[in-house]
Amino acid sequence: MDERKVLDIKVTPGMSVDQLVRAMSDSGGFTAKKLADAIDVVERMVRDDSCLTFLSFPACIMATGTRGVIVELVKRKLVDVVITTCGTLDHDLARTWREYYHGDFFMDDAELREQGVNRLGNVLVPDECYGLVLEEHLIPMFEEILKGRDSISTREIIDEVGARLDDEGSLLYWAHRNQIPIFVPGITDGSFGSQLWMYWQTHRDLKVDLFQDEQDLSGLVFRAESSGALIVGGGISKHHVIWWNQFRGGLDYAVYMTTAAEYDGSLSGAQVREAVSWGKVREDAWQVNVEGDATITLPIMVASILERLG
Repeated sequence: MDERKVLDIKVTPGMSVDQLVRAMSDSGGFTAKKLADAIDVVERMVRDDSCLTFLSFPACIMATGTRGVIVELVKRKLVDVVITTCGTLDHDLARTWREYYHGDFFMDDAELREQGVNRLGNVLVPDECYGLVLEEHLIPMFEEILKGRDSISTREIIDEVGARLDDEGSLLYWAHRNQIPIFVPGITDGSFGSQLWMYWQTHRDLKVDLFQDEQDLSGLVFRAESSGALIVGGGISKHHVIWWNQFRGGLDYAVYMTTAAEYDGSLSGAQVREAVSWGKVREDAWQVNVEGDATITLPIMVASILERLG
């Protein structure tokens, strides 16, 4: 039995985010304690100079203000590799060129469709702020990037697009400037990929080289002395991180943030401990699973980490 006593959280005027987190750690209670433990693991991970640090997340949070938290991690070079979905590229670029708006979970969706407005939870995305603006900007970029080429990996084309942006609020902007690779294994599952497909209609020699992405990932993983991951949500992004790390004996650090339950056997609901059985996370890894909405937990985590790092 842990001999530490459960202490009350004392909220005081002017207390910092990290002071609150440390009080949550002492509280011994439920998800607050797990979030505090997760922040300790991430702090260890980013302070470990030998650690190759992965960040994975789904596209949906890029449609919210939590995009700024993701960007901050890349801007400050607190992660080394990003693995995400095509929609992340869509939302990052769309919000570079247009605005998204506040909505409500209970709006009339049929009425929204008549107005040409898409609803993502309680975020509203007008048609002209998504597919149309992406087509307007991406096709000319692709013409320039792909001229004289018949093959390109997702990492390469994402970096080339980032090189052409002038928006410090953009994930792709900072990933390019800090030389942090972004991999999208499901590149055709979104508007960015659809625009590539449209480009291919008149450039049939073009190949998207997913094998080069995997070759690049293998090089990163096999050279790493240790590896860790901050995994937000499930799906292909989560799995691609843990899949590659099984080849080096598993992650040494693993923090997983999810709202999914594990009873249905889904990857999104699978706890970190399940990945241990597959060799994707080491048995002795610093690891914790945090249940909760990442638009709440992730900003608290990153604010606390930045305080600790000064």
